[in-house]
Amino acid sequence: MDLKQKISEAVEKLAPELITLSHEIHDHPEIGLQEHQAVAWQKEILEKYGFTFESPFCGMDTAYRASRGTVGKGPQIGILAEYDALKGLGHGCGHNVICASSVGAAIALSQALEGEKAAVILFGTPAEETVGGKIPMADARVFDHLDCAMMMHPTAEENLVGVGSLAVTDIYVDFTGKPAHSSKPASGINALTSAIALFNAVNAQLHLWPNKSKINGIITEGGTAPNIIPGFCHCEFSMRAEKMNQLLPMYDDFERLAKAAAAMTGAKLKISHSPFCAERYMNRPLDEAFKANMERLGEPMKWPDPNRMTGSSDVGAVSLRTPSIHAYLSLHAPGVAGHTPELCAAAASKRADQVVLLAAKGLAMTGADVFQSEELRKAMREDFEKNAVPNRC
Repeated sequence: MDLKQKISEAVEKLAPELITLSHEIHDHPEIGLQEHQAVAWQKEILEKYGFTFESPFCGMDTAYRASRGTVGKGPQIGILAEYDALKGLGHGCGHNVICASSVGAAIALSQALEGEKAAVILFGTPAEETVGGKIPMADARVFDHLDCAMMMHPTAEENLVGVGSLAVTDIYVDFTGKPAHSSKPASGINALTSAIALFNAVNAQLHLWPNKSKINGIITEGGTAPNIIPGFCHCEFSMRAEKMNQLLPMYDDFERLAKAAAAMTGAKLKISHSPFCAERYMNRPLDEAFKANMERLGEPMKWPDPNRMTGSSDVGAVSLRTPSIHAYLSLHAPGVAGHTPELCAAAASKRADQVVLLAAKGLAMTGADVFQSEELRKAMREDFEKNAVPNRC
């Protein structure tokens, strides 16, 4: 039987379990590094189908590596699963769909390749929305031996391949001054004044940063009453750049501005940031293979508008270690934005269930292409060496 026919039939047999997994994770949302129940559900199904399951992994209790086949011999096909939720919103980014489709792809592909010299390795990658679990995994070089790493992300409207992303870090700033009554302002140190100065300085600096750079900030704590000089202020910023080698000097600039804002009033400064998350390098030959497989399944795929607004994801760290794809399948929810209650509802819809099965088939079929075609593996590696490797920091 043709490998792709085997995969399609395997996914159909798995459908009840995969859809149940998607809905269980959706109905029991867990934020980053707390996804214990989601991991337990995945462990149960993966061990049932013959996978060796390693967790904790890379120092994270809710990360895992599950493998089946001849690890280290023959093509090594990686698949990535995400399953963290958004705080206060649940699965408004559809990670339940990602998880179920990746689990399904790994099982179906491993069954189709049974007896062959190849391995299917599924990585459970926690905390994509917060600290980025793929970053320490990439730093530990667990993806370096793979021929590829693949995943699918649901989106509201379009089926897309070849979408990149921006480098990003989140920045946390505390200014600590001295509270005082507004009748005696000179006896206090106004932490809010330092915060406002920082926002103004960032706005002045922005035009000196590269064109596609972005920074957004909020003040989450800036005083308790208008007649009291604020003694403490907390700010949070999201800083993005087209590439990591642009983001790092931007952060240095930001730190300099924050120190100046603190010095202006005499406030004490505390500054920290999330892990630096690299831009994403998609692999054209691998994307083309996935696109052909999805179209075989009746899902037309598009290449993105080059001027399309993009976000960020920790899969960028993976794309710098091995040929990678991060495709998008539509939930048929026109006008719905990500990270919203509406997207959360769409992630448990009938169409979301269809996307679980379609993506499981498409990812596994693409893995079959990687296994069968030495020419494809060579093209993937050449694209990776040309585009991703030169941009490692």
